[in-house]
Amino acid sequence: MDVRERVAGWRGITVDGWLGAGFAVLLAGWAAQLAHARGGDQWWFDVAAGAVVCAVALTRDRGRGRMAVAGLVVAGVATVAARVAGLPGEPGPAMTLALAVLAGAAIRTLPVLRAGVIAGMGLVVVVLSGLAARTPGVPPVLVLSGAGWCGALAVGLNLRLFDAHRRVVAGTVRRDERLALARELHDVVAHHITGIVVQAQAARLVAGRRPEQAVEALAGIETAGSDALDATRRVVGVLRDTADGPPATSGPESLSDLTARFAGHGPAVRLRLPAAEPSWPPEITSTVYRVVQESLTNVSRHAPHATAVTVTVTENGAIGDGGCVVVEVADDAPPGQGRPHRGGYGLTGMRERLEALGGTLYAGPGDAGWRVRATLPIGDRRRR
Repeated sequence: MDVRERVAGWRGITVDGWLGAGFAVLLAGWAAQLAHARGGDQWWFDVAAGAVVCAVALTRDRGRGRMAVAGLVVAGVATVAARVAGLPGEPGPAMTLALAVLAGAAIRTLPVLRAGVIAGMGLVVVVLSGLAARTPGVPPVLVLSGAGWCGALAVGLNLRLFDAHRRVVAGTVRRDERLALARELHDVVAHHITGIVVQAQAARLVAGRRPEQAVEALAGIETAGSDALDATRRVVGVLRDTADGPPATSGPESLSDLTARFAGHGPAVRLRLPAAEPSWPPEITSTVYRVVQESLTNVSRHAPHATAVTVTVTENGAIGDGGCVVVEVADDAPPGQGRPHRGGYGLTGMRERLEALGGTLYAGPGDAGWRVRATLPIGDRRRR
């Protein structure tokens, strides 16, 4: 289980914990209110039926469609049974909240037809609650269940649209990265291949008359072939794994040039690199370069009042036995400055690139401005 899965698991446990506490409070409060208003033991049916639907809601991840149908069926049966037995109208507050959670989760994730069926079943339960109520006028139970159904529909649809938008953005970022990789493949590898062809033609022309020059040309061909092979490996390496890949850029030595160019037209940059020359694989060095490049670009775009930027690249053993590379880019922009616009793809592309290698990204307020922190596990990918 990787870091993202653990974070998602803890987030789910936290949400379910709060939901469970909310269900318990609503069940206890409603039971006390019914016992005080009606006396006797009429409260038990509502609490029992509500507890069943609440338990189903807490296990919704086992199958959101099945769990939603189960909860709605229990609610419908409980509503009819309460009418027949002369008990308080169903669904009660706890059951209404549980049904909203079930319906909202199903509408968010299920295919359109199945989500529509779940929404329709929820509307049927709302109508049943109104028909089964004994209160003259507009029954409160109808208002409560109708509000829960509308809330579930609104939240589920909005989250569904948000997820769809996020998938479109991620797809756009992947497509742009692929185009960038294709350009780099053409520009870098084609350059080396052209050199090989030219030197091979020259060797063929001088082979008969000046053999010593042919030997030199063959040595040049060997060097150019090795360079082309290295460039190809850098560009294509990650393409066989995910939709992301490392560009043909070099490692920490290029960061000095990058920060120097940035400082020439922007705020001063303080660059801190590992003391010893790192032995990182190409996908790590290229990702470090891209993180710094995108972070400095965001500073120039969104933090015009920043006066200094600190770029820190370190290696430690915090993640796994193989250690990790940590990249931090922090500026001193005043509060409110340096935050990238939500419509941009820069941070999304950066996060996609890091997650493809098992890394993490934080981008948010720092001690005195905006801070980007990227962590890349090295593992067994270290260059030998």
